[in-house]
Amino acid sequence: TMVNYLYGLPSFIAYLVTAIVLLAAFMYCYSRITPHQEWTLIREGNAAAASAYGGSILGFTIPLYSAMAHSINFIDFVLWGVIAFIVQLATFFAVKLFLRKQGESLSQHITEGHQAYGILMASVAVAVGLLNAASMTW
Repeated sequence: TMVNYLYGLPSFIAYLVTAIVLLAAFMYCYSRITPHQEWTLIREGNAAAASAYGGSILGFTIPLYSAMAHSINFIDFVLWGVIAFIVQLATFFAVKLFLRKQGESLSQHITEGHQAYGILMASVAVAVGLLNAASMTW
Protein backbone atom coordinates (compact mmCIF):
# COMPACT_ATOMS: atom_id res chain seq x y z
CA THR A 1 0.00 0.00 0.00
CA MET A 2 0.95 3.65 -0.36
CA VAL A 3 1.28 4.00 3.44
CA ASN A 4 4.14 1.49 3.44
CA TYR A 5 5.98 3.48 0.80
CA LEU A 6 5.59 6.71 2.75
CA TYR A 7 6.56 5.23 6.13
CA GLY A 8 10.02 6.82 6.05
CA LEU A 9 8.82 10.23 4.82
CA PRO A 10 8.80 11.96 8.25
CA SER A 11 12.41 10.88 8.89
CA PHE A 12 13.43 11.94 5.40
CA ILE A 13 11.92 15.38 5.91
CA ALA A 14 13.49 15.75 9.39
CA TYR A 15 16.98 14.83 8.14
CA LEU A 16 16.75 16.93 4.98
CA VAL A 17 15.38 20.04 6.68
CA THR A 18 17.93 19.75 9.49
CA ALA A 19 20.78 19.34 7.00
CA ILE A 20 19.61 22.42 5.08
CA VAL A 21 19.34 24.42 8.32
CA LEU A 22 22.85 23.30 9.34
CA LEU A 23 24.18 24.23 5.90
CA ALA A 24 22.52 27.65 6.00
CA ALA A 25 23.86 28.22 9.52
CA PHE A 26 27.34 27.19 8.38
CA MET A 27 27.23 29.50 5.38
CA TYR A 28 26.08 32.39 7.57
CA CYS A 29 28.67 31.78 10.32
CA TYR A 30 31.52 31.24 7.86
CA SER A 31 30.74 34.47 6.04
CA ARG A 32 30.55 36.32 9.38
CA ILE A 33 33.83 35.02 10.86
CA THR A 34 35.99 35.71 7.84
CA PRO A 35 37.47 39.23 7.73
CA HIS A 36 36.55 39.61 4.07
CA GLN A 37 32.95 40.04 2.91
CA GLU A 38 32.21 36.97 0.75
CA TRP A 39 28.87 38.07 -0.63
CA THR A 40 30.03 41.57 -1.52
CA LEU A 41 33.14 40.18 -3.21
CA ILE A 42 31.15 37.51 -5.05
CA ARG A 43 28.64 40.13 -6.28
CA GLU A 44 31.62 42.10 -7.60
CA GLY A 45 32.81 39.04 -9.55
CA ASN A 46 35.67 38.04 -7.26
CA ALA A 47 36.39 34.43 -8.28
CA ALA A 48 38.86 33.92 -5.41
CA ALA A 49 36.10 34.65 -2.88
CA ALA A 50 33.63 32.42 -4.72
CA SER A 51 36.16 29.57 -4.90
CA ALA A 52 37.11 29.79 -1.23
CA TYR A 53 33.49 30.09 -0.07
CA GLY A 54 32.30 27.32 -2.39
CA GLY A 55 35.09 25.03 -1.20
CA SER A 56 34.19 25.68 2.41
CA ILE A 57 30.56 24.84 1.66
CA LEU A 58 31.57 21.56 0.02
CA GLY A 59 34.08 20.90 2.82
CA PHE A 60 31.21 21.11 5.31
CA THR A 61 28.60 19.30 3.23
CA ILE A 62 30.75 16.21 2.58
CA PRO A 63 31.08 15.24 6.28
CA LEU A 64 27.47 16.36 6.88
CA TYR A 65 26.47 13.79 4.26
CA SER A 66 28.62 11.18 5.99
CA ALA A 67 27.05 11.99 9.36
CA MET A 68 23.60 11.67 7.82
CA ALA A 69 24.41 8.37 6.10
CA HIS A 70 26.15 6.74 9.08
CA SER A 71 24.31 8.09 12.10
CA ILE A 72 22.45 5.68 14.33
CA ASN A 73 19.65 8.16 14.97
CA PHE A 74 18.64 11.77 14.45
CA ILE A 75 20.44 13.16 17.52
CA ASP A 76 23.63 11.34 16.49
CA PHE A 77 23.36 12.95 13.06
CA VAL A 78 22.93 16.44 14.54
CA LEU A 79 25.87 16.02 16.93
CA TRP A 80 28.22 14.84 14.18
CA GLY A 81 26.91 17.62 11.92
CA VAL A 82 27.90 20.16 14.58
CA ILE A 83 31.34 18.54 14.81
CA ALA A 84 31.71 18.87 11.02
CA PHE A 85 30.68 22.52 11.36
CA ILE A 86 33.38 23.19 13.96
CA VAL A 87 36.08 21.32 12.04
CA GLN A 88 35.40 23.31 8.88
CA LEU A 89 35.49 26.66 10.68
CA ALA A 90 38.74 25.59 12.36
CA THR A 91 40.13 24.73 8.91
CA PHE A 92 39.72 28.34 7.78
CA PHE A 93 41.51 29.60 10.88
CA ALA A 94 44.30 27.04 10.45
CA VAL A 95 44.99 28.12 6.86
CA LYS A 96 44.75 31.77 7.88
CA LEU A 97 47.23 31.20 10.74
CA PHE A 98 49.60 29.20 8.51
CA LEU A 99 49.69 32.02 5.95
CA ARG A 100 50.05 34.67 8.66
CA LYS A 101 53.19 32.86 9.86
CA GLN A 102 54.45 33.21 6.27
CA GLY A 103 53.76 36.94 6.45
CA GLU A 104 50.66 36.80 4.27
CA SER A 105 46.99 37.60 4.80
CA LEU A 106 44.54 35.06 3.37
CA SER A 107 41.69 37.56 3.54
CA GLN A 108 43.71 40.24 1.78
CA HIS A 109 44.63 37.84 -1.04
CA ILE A 110 40.99 36.82 -1.43
CA THR A 111 39.76 40.42 -1.27
CA GLU A 112 42.28 41.36 -3.97
CA GLY A 113 41.01 38.52 -6.14
CA HIS A 114 44.12 36.34 -6.12
CA GLN A 115 42.51 33.20 -7.52
CA ALA A 116 45.39 30.95 -6.44
CA TYR A 117 44.54 31.63 -2.79
CA GLY A 118 40.85 31.00 -3.37
CA ILE A 119 41.68 27.67 -4.99
CA LEU A 120 44.11 26.83 -2.20
CA MET A 121 41.49 27.56 0.49
CA ALA A 122 38.84 25.62 -1.39
CA SER A 123 41.16 22.65 -1.87
CA VAL A 124 42.17 22.52 1.79
CA ALA A 125 38.52 22.85 2.86
CA VAL A 126 37.42 19.97 0.62
CA ALA A 127 40.42 17.82 1.63
CA VAL A 128 39.69 18.33 5.33
CA GLY A 129 36.00 17.71 4.65
CA LEU A 130 36.83 14.37 3.02
CA LEU A 131 39.07 13.36 5.92
CA ASN A 132 36.40 14.48 8.36
CA ALA A 133 33.78 12.44 6.51
CA ALA A 134 35.99 9.36 6.40
CA SER A 135 36.58 9.68 10.13
CA MET A 136 32.81 9.43 10.65
CA THR A 137 32.48 5.93 9.23
CA TRP A 138 32.18 4.06 12.50
